[in-house]
Amino acid sequence: MLTRLFTNIKTFLDKSKSNARIEKKIGYHFKNKLLIEQALTHKSINNSPRFNYERLEFLGDSVLDIVISRELMREFPDGDEGLLTQRRAALVQKPFLANIGRLLNLMDYLKIEQNIDLTINKIADKQLANIFEALIGAIYLDGGINPCKILILNTVWEHRKEGWKSTNYKGKLIEFCHLKNYNNPIFKLKDIFGPDHERTFEIQVTIGDKVYSSGFATNKKNAEQIAAHLALEELGASY
Repeated sequence: MLTRLFTNIKTFLDKSKSNARIEKKIGYHFKNKLLIEQALTHKSINNSPRFNYERLEFLGDSVLDIVISRELMREFPDGDEGLLTQRRAALVQKPFLANIGRLLNLMDYLKIEQNIDLTINKIADKQLANIFEALIGAIYLDGGINPCKILILNTVWEHRKEGWKSTNYKGKLIEFCHLKNYNNPIFKLKDIFGPDHERTFEIQVTIGDKVYSSGFATNKKNAEQIAAHLALEELGASY
């Protein structure tokens, strides 16, 4: 009986120390400790949606979109929808968020079954990005939008230029097609509309017999990038 009691006390203290370390890293102290536990728990440990990170990740993804969108509108007051969409996509893609998670050493706190091989970069990157988004979702439920904004500004937004440099969706789509032995993507100018001083270009991507969603922007290059990004999403590509 005493052995079990001491074991439970040690587990509680170890968990409290671990939580304190990650709270220090992200700059937020949770009132509801169950939320931070949920944000760090993979479904391999607990398959219930109420006790693993997946629902919080879903919420955090939306909060991240809102905060980044608002900052982009401030950064580019004259930027069109195409530019803003492209810049936001670069900052919310999994590989970039994984880099943010790596900077915070989030893998040290993840509760996951040992049979999941985190030495495989693709698997590790997915977990890092998911934990980061889940933490944002947990913070939102615990403290609202303001502490989320502080964390996002101090991490994602602070490193935004790195994210923008590394994203070439057209190149990634071509690479993906080669990897999957698909036909090369064909980028077609489908339409140009709007007044002369504010033209909008519509670019359509075709791969084999399949036509993907069009990309729209005020110049052809940005429209191609947006169309390529949409095609990658429809293909379920991990980029």
